[in-house]
Amino acid sequence: MHQPLIRFIGRRKWPSTAGPPHPHPAASPEFRNHFAQFLKKRETVPERETVSASSPHSQFWEAPSRFWKPRVRQLEDAEMDAIMSGGASSYGRH
Repeated sequence: MHQPLIRFIGRRKWPSTAGPPHPHPAASPEFRNHFAQFLKKRETVPERETVSASSPHSQFWEAPSRFWKPRVRQLEDAEMDAIMSGGASSYGRH
């Protein structure tokens, strides 16, 4: 019986809450020194109003065409068959 060389010790348990903010261990010393100032600035920024989840358009075609028209041409049935068969359906046709 094959036994893997890697061994996992114990069960992993993910923390249920986020820890306190801190700079990345590989951050530059300059950033680490100014991290507390960064957090203060971040806390004083007013929150924006959340955008409502409802779409301004009730149907997709009411949106500008750049959002719903394909950028590539439509594939023909023969091309789709060739793709789906791995090219076997177009073998011998020219």
